Amino acid sequence: MSATNTATPATATATPATNTAATPADAVTGMVGHVLALAATWTQWDGRPVHVDGRVYTPHKAIRRVADHMVDHLAELEARLAGEATQPDHWHASMVTTDADRAPFTQEDLDEARSRLVRLARVWANRLDALTDEQLDQSPGEGWSFRELAVHLTESVYYADAVGDLS
Repeated sequence: MSATNTATPATATATPATNTAATPADAVTGMVGHVLALAATWTQWDGRPVHVDGRVYTPHKAIRRVADHMVDHLAELEARLAGEATQPDHWHASMVTTDADRAPFTQEDLDEARSRLVRLARVWANRLDALTDEQLDQSPGEGWSFRELAVHLTESVYYADAVGDLS
């Protein structure tokens, strides 16, 4: 995934890459597991932002971007299932690094990130597991199928990989 890719499924032209997870739910929970494994090393962060693909990344920014990506597409999935128009997002995404993004990443921040991302992953997994294969592949509304959307979410590892393993 390119850090500059902010296209939503309704406007994207490419199909997400194939994922090797057994189910879409496994893809999302596996992505969160990968992010949190890296985040467990970020309490050692020295405060210097990482520069990747012309953008700046920090531990807090990586967690923010993963969570925002999950929230954004969950809102899309739920709106499409309800037959509603999707809400356009107004995220500043990875273009902006906030003062909060530059803060030290403490053990408490890691605990918060775990609680936030694990819960979001569970909501995703529960929703995806409740859908039939037909709903996953022939999803209502415009955009990627819900199966493709789950695979697209796995690209969120980009943000965590940008910060990397700091152990």
